[in-house]
Amino acid sequence: MKKITVVVPLYNEAKSIPELAKRLTKVLKAYNYEIIFVNDGSTDGSEAVLNQIAEQNERIKVIHFKRNYGQTAAINAGVQHANGDVIVLIDADLENQPEDIPKLLKKLQEGYDVVSGWRRERWKKQWLTRKLPSKIANWLISKLSGVHLHDYGCTLKAYKADVIKDVRLYGEMHRFIPIYCKWEGGKITEVPVSYQPRKYGSSKYGLTRTFKVLLDLVLIVFMQKYMSRPIHFFGGAGLWAFVFGFIVFGIALYFKLTGQKDFVETPLPVLSVTFIIIGVQMILMGVIAEMLMRTYYESQERFPYKIKAKKNL
Repeated sequence: MKKITVVVPLYNEAKSIPELAKRLTKVLKAYNYEIIFVNDGSTDGSEAVLNQIAEQNERIKVIHFKRNYGQTAAINAGVQHANGDVIVLIDADLENQPEDIPKLLKKLQEGYDVVSGWRRERWKKQWLTRKLPSKIANWLISKLSGVHLHDYGCTLKAYKADVIKDVRLYGEMHRFIPIYCKWEGGKITEVPVSYQPRKYGSSKYGLTRTFKVLLDLVLIVFMQKYMSRPIHFFGGAGLWAFVFGFIVFGIALYFKLTGQKDFVETPLPVLSVTFIIIGVQMILMGVIAEMLMRTYYESQERFPYKIKAKKNL
């Protein structure tokens, strides 16, 4: 039987941990399993609670961070320490239901590499303030990444270990793990899962997190499309800046020659020079990025491609 590893990142969830651990062990008793709790620098007594439940069950393992590094770092640590053939991620706040895990595992057996949870009923009574922004964000991520999921924010997901082990995550990028797995050739689907508002404490997510996610989205789109050819991204932006700069200069020159406005009477010449300078800088940044990319691959003897299989070689 394949081994299942459940990774639980948490921060200040001391009240939720005992119930979650009890429900997880009950759900997983039919499997060969391990549970890895990653304590992301909690200050509410979570460390002591985790140590206690780990002493009672050797299949429960605990990682304590020295300080708070964020959910993405906690997930990364849990995944790298996992020994399972299948890795399941779940939040510690009891919003995700452990009882949904077998549903994800069953779907995984149909040949998928990633099964993502979809909290279909979430924010049902908060359509304007939470549901609509969430739908817009998920649509935007799907549109830009080419991976179509309804709920990127749901931590409850099941992965085959070989598609997630090589993923290195930074910033707020844990919600984009399915995108990385897709890049590695993974087959992705999603299933509706239950949603229960948290029992204890308050949400750690605020408005600033939204901006961080959007910035990380820009980064992954760049990595997907331009990682191996950054000159096309920076150079393209630089050329457009050049074009805009010369158009603005042409307008200023027209005003000058027709006697409507002198150069000193309009900001157009300054604007033109500014865009031309930006264009030069963007192209030079593209050249530097291209050199860095080549150094990255060649210094590690890596290649900008991955071979699926070989025959007679």
